[in-house]
This record gives sequence, structure tokens and C-alpha cells, in this order.
Amino acid sequence: MCRWIAQLGSDRATLVDDLVEAPTSLLRLSNARPEGRQTDGWGIAWWDDRLGLQRVVGLGGAFEPTEAPRFRATALKAHGPVIVGHLRRASNPRGLPTADLIGEANSQPFVEGSYIFAHNGMIPHPETTRRRLGRFRDRVRGVNDSEVLFWLMRAHLDSDDDIVAAYGRSVADLEEDWRSEGAPKAGPYSGLNVAWTRGTDELWAFCLSRGQHGSALADPDRPYYRLAFRAEPDRLKVASEPTDGRPGWSSLENGQYLHARRSSSGIRWETGSIPGLSAAARAATA
Repeated sequence: MCRWIAQLGSDRATLVDDLVEAPTSLLRLSNARPEGRQTDGWGIAWWDDRLGLQRVVGLGGAFEPTEAPRFRATALKAHGPVIVGHLRRASNPRGLPTADLIGEANSQPFVEGSYIFAHNGMIPHPETTRRRLGRFRDRVRGVNDSEVLFWLMRAHLDSDDDIVAAYGRSVADLEEDWRSEGAPKAGPYSGLNVAWTRGTDELWAFCLSRGQHGSALADPDRPYYRLAFRAEPDRLKVASEPTDGRPGWSSLENGQYLHARRSSSGIRWETGSIPGLSAAARAATA
């Protein structure tokens, strides 16, 4: 299971501390626990004020000697109003050979046009769900179930520009696909923690999971899928878990979304309950 961080800030903002230097930076989280090492890839995507949307990925753990220098260099280079970093520990609902799970096409964040997407969790029936993608079906490049979720939300946004509604419809689709597969005990998803941007002026985060999945990598008292966010006048960041122990971090609880927007007066943000969830999904957030 993965870890990610996303930031909305000024045109020249950086995220070096949270990606590299902080006590529980993304780089440090990649090797925080021997049994939970994020070994299956990493990626950083950002909006550059001159070059537009940029994406750099690696195929191993960010902590590995062959990957760490490149991760650090990319973190130093990434600057702009939106920055998203991701560590991958691959899920494998298709039961594929391990070597098939690794590759540039399977590394996150995923990008398309003005969109950046990062996901933590697993959907168990990606081939069934892929049938729903319509004209986006052929855009799936890898074997990462998270990529199917990306294109599922993208397909819903194609017909309705309401991202909260698109997320809710995607959850409903996964539940329907799960029932069509005989409702296996594992459930329609483990986690659907999503970071989503569609341009330089807004950031969305969704927190949703089912079942018990242990603790966060750096805090034994924090549930694995509970998101954290930190709002400052000139930036807002949301992450799989806090990158440091300083005051100011808040929790985005199971069943909630966060929407942050840039304005002339700084960063405005709001949180709310994800609407339209089924009774089963709502019960799982209790």
C-alpha cells in the first residue's frame, strides 16, 4: 500500500522539506519499516511556470542507493503551484508475476492534460471495472489497478464536471462490480484515498477506506488510511500521514473530502462529508 503528499501553493512554491528532509518525509517513509518498505516505484509531478506539467518517476524504492539521488534531485527541481509526490507498494489483484508490476506506466502520479492523480489503496476487480471506461479504456497503459481508478473518475468527469459527484459515482461503480463478482469477503476496495488536481488553482483530496489496515508508518496510534492536512496562509498540503511532529496538522477522516483553491488573498479550503455513498460505505466509515 502506498503513501503520497500533495501541495497547493504559490507559483514558485517547493516541497523539498516534506519530500526529503522532514523527520517523516516521503523519502524517510519509503524505508520507515522493514515490513512496509515502499519498493515498487516513486513519482513526483508538478506544474512548472515555464514548462507546464512535469512528471518524473522511478522504478524502485526511493530509499535505494540507485534511486535516492534521483528522488532528491527531482524534489529539488519540483517547484510550482501544485506538487504531488507518491511512493508505491504495489497491490496485485490480478495475481501477476512481481516483475510485471514494475514499470514507468505503473508508477504514480498519473497525469493527463491538466490532471494529476495519486491513489493509495486497492480495487480488487480492475478488469471488470475497465469495461466501464468507454473511450478512455484504451488509455490504460499499465497493470496498476490505481490507473483504472484514475480513468474511471476521468470518464465520469467527462460527462459531469462535478469532481465530488465523479468520485461518488466511481465508488458506486466499484461496489456494483464487486457484487457482480459474487461479493467476495475482501470487499469492493481497501482504500480510495485520492489526491486530484486539474490545473494550477485547486487541489482535491478524498479519504475513504474499508476494514482495518493497521497503523500509519510513522505513528502507531494513527490509522493507516487517515489522511492529514496542514493549512497555511500561502499553501495547503495533504498527505497520507504528517511529515513532521509540529503542531498544525489536522486529520481528514474516513468519508471526508477536502477542496483547496488559490485566490488573490491566499489559499481557501473546506472539508465536507462525501455525499452519495451507499449505506454500506457509510457504515464502513463509522
